Amino acid sequence: MSSRPNTTNISRFRGMSCAASKEDGGPNFCTLSQHPPISIPSLHSFRRTTLMAEHKHQKLHKVQKADYTEDKISNLPDCILHHILSFLPTKDAVGTCILSTRWKYLWTSVPNIDFDDELLYSSGLDGWPLEAGCFMNFVERVLLLRDSSTMKKFRLSCRVCFSAARVHAWVSAAIMHNVQELDLCLFVDNSFILPRCMFDTKSLTVLKIQLTCVLELPTCISFPCLKTLHLRLVTFPDDISTQKLFSGCPVLQELAIIDCDWMYLNSITISIPTLTSLTIDDLPYFGANDDLHGCDINVDAINLLHLKYLGHLSNELFLHNISSLAKACVHIPIRLERQKEIAYRAVKLLGALRNISSIRITNRTIESLSFGDKVRVSFPLFKNLTHLELSMGIENHTVWPLMKLIQCSPNLKSLDFVEGLDLGMNLGEDYWTYISVPECLLCSLKEVSFHRFCGYDAEICFLKYFLKNSLVLERMNIYSSKNLLGDPNKQIEVRNQLQVFARGSAGCEIGFF
Repeated sequence: MSSRPNTTNISRFRGMSCAASKEDGGPNFCTLSQHPPISIPSLHSFRRTTLMAEHKHQKLHKVQKADYTEDKISNLPDCILHHILSFLPTKDAVGTCILSTRWKYLWTSVPNIDFDDELLYSSGLDGWPLEAGCFMNFVERVLLLRDSSTMKKFRLSCRVCFSAARVHAWVSAAIMHNVQELDLCLFVDNSFILPRCMFDTKSLTVLKIQLTCVLELPTCISFPCLKTLHLRLVTFPDDISTQKLFSGCPVLQELAIIDCDWMYLNSITISIPTLTSLTIDDLPYFGANDDLHGCDINVDAINLLHLKYLGHLSNELFLHNISSLAKACVHIPIRLERQKEIAYRAVKLLGALRNISSIRITNRTIESLSFGDKVRVSFPLFKNLTHLELSMGIENHTVWPLMKLIQCSPNLKSLDFVEGLDLGMNLGEDYWTYISVPECLLCSLKEVSFHRFCGYDAEICFLKYFLKNSLVLERMNIYSSKNLLGDPNKQIEVRNQLQVFARGSAGCEIGFF
């Protein structure tokens, strides 16, 4: 019997026939009037496939039609759309007006406005007057067409040389819209006076001013709701006006004074009970300031929690009533021509920080402290200090003041060497035999972290000292440098070397990262 299935063949369809190509003995081809025999199961399969394809096409058409007719984003409430638009650059937010009638006026009440003329200078200054004109016209049109809704944030970064009067008007417009956060970055060639209304407003909660000229201040200054004030590159005008500025912020919580010029000031007091965070970056922006007879900056902030100071102390910092201070970061670069004076002020500043629990100190600050004995200033005792962080590489001449600082921190629990040792440090094992063991190593130090570890002998001797003398140490974290990570054999060698060292604490674990 044949293995072929028992099917009925349809050999011909009416009006169709097959012909062969006889010239080259090729295969038969079906023309429009010809068709080969087709079995009934194949015909059923063909029809089923066709029906499925038509059904899938119809379903896809319905989905596409639904997507075309239903704009789900546009159906969202205005408040959500405003929130979405607030993440876009202002130029793009305004551009959404062409999407549909629904979007035509949405941008006029977007809560955040951001104007930045940086793009005008991305390809040089050629043709800048024309482009600057377009920028100014765009800003004015956006502000003119805006509705009366409250502005949450207004940021303006531009060169005032375009038109001081127009920049003045833009800032005033933001104040009229009860702006809550005002961020101004204004590049000034000569002088510029900010609108008086800006210094007497109840709506502002955040004010950031970057101004490359004297900050001209009105006689009346009132910021009853201001919580954050950032000043950058400004030149303070005089004692009285500057004092009014700080006194006019009764509920201020965060104050940052960065790269500002105090040259016209003799003494100023920042007395704000609500202040919790203070940053003073007083490193000269244009070269070093050789004059140590600068302004006396008095800070009286009973609720201050965080302090960050960077500078040569040419404007001396005096801290009062800071019993709540918990964390501080201090960077005081040494100046060879002013060693004794800076050392004296540095020790005094650290003395005012004696009650803090956490401090970050740079190696340059330690270097300043190394001259403390020359000016006969007693080193402060940090009874509450539990975390000490060194943010620059330790050098040969800063090891002694560092160990003295650790000695004056009897309750230290965590010690972090963020930058490890300076590559030029070459103190061997003999040096460490003459270093007395600080009290905290005997009774409180539980964790030591060392970064940028290269596996040099000086580093190994340094870590060996802490492993041997820390009696309650629980963990030592060692973070390898990129060079060491690229040398697996060296890694294994130094790990084995550290693991076999004697440990003062039997439960101490060494972690390699």
